[in-house]
Amino acid sequence: MRDGVEFFGTRFTSPVLLASGTCGFGEPVVDVMPADAVGGLVTKSVTVEPRWGNPAPRVAEYRGGMLNSVGLANPGVKAVRDEKLPWMRGNLGGLPVFVSVAGARAGEYAKVVGELDGEEGFLGFELNLSCPNDSHLGGRPFCLDPEALREVLELVRPVTERPLVVKLAPNDPDIGATAALAVGCGADGITAINTLPGFLPGSGGEARLGAGRGGTSGPALLPVGLAAVREVAAAVDVPVIGVGGILNGRDARAYLDSGASLVQVGTGSFADPRCAARLARELGGLAR
Repeated sequence: MRDGVEFFGTRFTSPVLLASGTCGFGEPVVDVMPADAVGGLVTKSVTVEPRWGNPAPRVAEYRGGMLNSVGLANPGVKAVRDEKLPWMRGNLGGLPVFVSVAGARAGEYAKVVGELDGEEGFLGFELNLSCPNDSHLGGRPFCLDPEALREVLELVRPVTERPLVVKLAPNDPDIGATAALAVGCGADGITAINTLPGFLPGSGGEARLGAGRGGTSGPALLPVGLAAVREVAAAVDVPVIGVGGILNGRDARAYLDSGASLVQVGTGSFADPRCAARLARELGGLAR
């Protein structure tokens, strides 16, 4: 991987990226390693208004990984435009960055993209359509409702010429068809997968997380992610970004061999902040 890989019209020095929600807007990266130690990153999900997130506790560990319910906490699109993007331009050395976008309604995705599209310092957008953040859908994420997914893309695609990557959910009974629908509506790539819905009880039976349920991530998600990537890669002819349970170079290689073009490291960075950089080195030393 010394010469990197090229997707979305951009050269990535490594196919290993940092996943959304695990690296802020890049600030933790430069605190622990050179920005170019990884191939790129995906920012925290950005919403129209600032969000404080869900009540504490927001994270709980278990033997197979982690359960989290952060609640898309972020400073809002105006602060990202005025503060975060300038910082990224000045500190990330041109590292390829996708801005993750979320919203409670389809139009909010278009508003965030429209507010940021004219700015410099990032490559494209990852549309987070796999969190249950729309009460109008009864708690279902956008990607599990074909008409809602279509509506988001029909509103966002005319607003930007940058690459649009759609992030899908693992609990989709036909993730290949969902990916094909997204690409047919203008997506340039697919990220597979987000966390899997889960619950952990405390000692008294109450929820260990303040929000009750949360998203399951970590090593237990590896076979789920690999299966999803295989299905998506067989259904679409665009780059697929694999994520879920990646802790070492062998895990990353399994995703690439399953059809992923790039991979993202998430929960592994909580246990080892330099996990993605180590993984990129390990992957570079593995033969195909």
